[in-house]
Amino acid sequence: MNVEALLARRVRDLRKAHGHTLDDLAEASGVSRSTISLIERQEISPTAVVLNKLADALGVSMAALFAEDAPSDAQQPLARRAEQQTWQDPATGYLRRHVSPVGFASPLELVEVSFPPGESVTFDNVTRLAVTHQQVWVLEGEMAISVGEKAWQLKAGDCLAMVLDQQIVFRNPGRKPARYALVLTTVSTTQRTTK
Repeated sequence: MNVEALLARRVRDLRKAHGHTLDDLAEASGVSRSTISLIERQEISPTAVVLNKLADALGVSMAALFAEDAPSDAQQPLARRAEQQTWQDPATGYLRRHVSPVGFASPLELVEVSFPPGESVTFDNVTRLAVTHQQVWVLEGEMAISVGEKAWQLKAGDCLAMVLDQQIVFRNPGRKPARYALVLTTVSTTQRTTK
C-alpha cells in the first residue's frame, strides 16, 4: 500500500473508531472538514502540520498515522529497511521513515527523519487524548529545536527529551541536510488518570 493510501485509511479508520463525524474531527483538530475529506479520499497530500493536528485530535502520535495494522498472526519483530514506510512533507520536503516493525506490540515508536537545510516546521501540540514523550537524537548535521519558550541547538550525537504538550519548532540552520531519530511513547490520559 502506498503511503498516501495508508494515511487516508488510517485517518478515516481512527476517526470512525472514535465515533467522530468529519465535522467532529474538524472541530477537535482545527483542520477544515473539506481538508479532512480530501485527505481521506487521497485527493491531497497533507502537510506534517496538518497530520500533527489530526493525530492530536485522535489521541495518537503522528507516527501512529503511518503504522499499518498487521493481523496478529502476521506480526513480526523485524522491520527490513526496504519495507519501512516513508513519507515526504509537501511543505518542507522533510523525509520521514517509520522504522518500527508494523503491528508489533511495543510502547515505543522509532522514526528516522532527513530534514533539508534552511527549512523549518512548527507543531502546535495541543494533545487532548494522549501524552506523548519524544526524544530527538541527532545523527548527522544540526537542528535548532524550540519547545515552548526554550530553545536548543543540537549537533550530531546530541539528544533532547520532551513532552509533546506545547508548540515545538524544528529548524535546520545548517547548509546540509540533518538526519535524526525520534523515539516516541504515548500514554492515553485515561490510562494516566486511572493509575
